[in-house]
Amino acid sequence: MKLVQIWRYPIKSHGSENLETIDILNGKTLPLDRKWAVIHDQSEADGLTWVPCRNFSRVAKAPQLAAISANWISENKLELNHPSIGEICINPDHESEKFINWVNPLMPENRAASKKLVRSVQTGMTDTDFPSISIGNLASHREIEKRHGEELSLLRWRCNLWVDGFAPWDEHKWIGKSIKIGNVTFKVEEEIVRCLATTANPITGVRDVDTLGLLESMGQDDFTVAATATSDGQIKCGDPVEVLE
Repeated sequence: MKLVQIWRYPIKSHGSENLETIDILNGKTLPLDRKWAVIHDQSEADGLTWVPCRNFSRVAKAPQLAAISANWISENKLELNHPSIGEICINPDHESEKFINWVNPLMPENRAASKKLVRSVQTGMTDTDFPSISIGNLASHREIEKRHGEELSLLRWRCNLWVDGFAPWDEHKWIGKSIKIGNVTFKVEEEIVRCLATTANPITGVRDVDTLGLLESMGQDDFTVAATATSDGQIKCGDPVEVLE
C-alpha cells in the first residue's frame, strides 16, 4: 500500500494543484489547502471562523470553476488557468478585485455574484468544521469507473491524498482508526458525502457524468474520507501506507 497522488486547492473550488511532497502539521489542513475562498454577495464569511460551504462560490453551483488549475510560481504569486478565460497571476492576499474580475465570466447568472477573496486566519476552509485532510482509495475509484464504463478524473472528487494497494471500499473500515503515511499519522474521522460538484468535468467545466447516481447505484452517497493529522512530518508520493489497529 502506498501514497500515489497529493493534491491541494489553494482557493476553495478555484483551482487544483498537484504535488510530489508536502509537510504535514499536527491538527492542521495541508499547508495552503483551501487557505482562501471566494465569498459571494449573500455570504456571512470573514475568514475568522469556520462557516458552511454555502457561504462560498463553489463548483456545486458554478461547474465551470472545476476546470481551473493552479500553480504557485513564487512564495506569494499564484498562477491560475482556465480553458475559456485564459490565465492570471495574483497575490491572493492583495489582488482580490483582479481575481474576481477574471473569474466572474464563469459564474452562472442565476447565482449569487462572487464578491471577494477571503483568507482563513486559522486553517483551511474545508467543508468540515474541523481541519480535515481528505484521503481517497484508488481501488474504490476504479470500481466507480467500472460502473460508469469509462475513465473518470480523480479531480472530480477534489481529494487531497490518494492511496493505492487496498481493496475496494476498504476506507469504510477506516473510520475511527489511524492511518500512517510514511512517518506521519492521521485519524480517519468520517466519510465524505458527495454533492453536484463531482458531476462537473475538471477539463471542460461541463456537467457530464451523474456521479451521484453512480454512487447511489452502488448503495452509497459518500466517497473518500476526512481525516485529521495527528503528527508532524513530510509525506511524498511513493510513501508506504498502513492502517493502524
